[in-house]
Amino acid sequence: MGNTQQRPILITGGGRRIGLAIAHHFLNLHQPVIVSYRNEYPSIEGLRKAGAVCIQADFSTDEGILAFAENVKSTTSGLRALIHNASAWLAEKPGTSLSDTLSGMLQIHVNAPYLLNHALLDLLRGHGHAAADIIHFTDYVVERGSDKHIAYAASKAALDNMTRSFARKLAPEVKVNAIAPAMILFNESDDAEYRQQALNKSLMKIAPGEKEVIDLIDYLLTSCYVTGRTFAVDGGRPLR
Repeated sequence: MGNTQQRPILITGGGRRIGLAIAHHFLNLHQPVIVSYRNEYPSIEGLRKAGAVCIQADFSTDEGILAFAENVKSTTSGLRALIHNASAWLAEKPGTSLSDTLSGMLQIHVNAPYLLNHALLDLLRGHGHAAADIIHFTDYVVERGSDKHIAYAASKAALDNMTRSFARKLAPEVKVNAIAPAMILFNESDDAEYRQQALNKSLMKIAPGEKEVIDLIDYLLTSCYVTGRTFAVDGGRPLR
């Protein structure tokens, strides 16, 4: 991936946390990167200085999604990979509209990947056998559900299923896989009690950090055979 002439990797939600770490990983390899972001964090300017193309986008409407796709197409004639990292985490709670919660989760986790995969298809195809990738970020709760985040879990389950459908549609030119993480890293505001409770939920008892996910992405991009699969990065949490 050291060739600067390579097609760029597109990462949605690249301004924070795992998305930001993925972007810097590839930039450090001199791999061209395009990121979407909704709000102008200081990290976005850091990405620009490192060489990333940063495109502001609002995925809360279909129009915003498609406008972002047009901006991407005006920036590059091909994509090496499309990594769907953009996400939101809304809970069902008193005083909030259940319909709004469900539609919001479906919009970001289902509509956005669905529309972008179709809109950017010509940038992914035409480069040879297994020459491009789509990676969906789902969640370990797809397996077990969630009593406090029902809409979130359902939307991620839909995205998980969509992984297999797009794998069937786009093979053998484009591989399509999903990554289903549980606890990867903490927020700075998480207190010691919460952190210990979270660690106790997995068999491995650690928050492994972004590298665990990045190493898996590197593997998926390198493979010429693996498609239509979901890879759990959860420390054995469903087995607890």
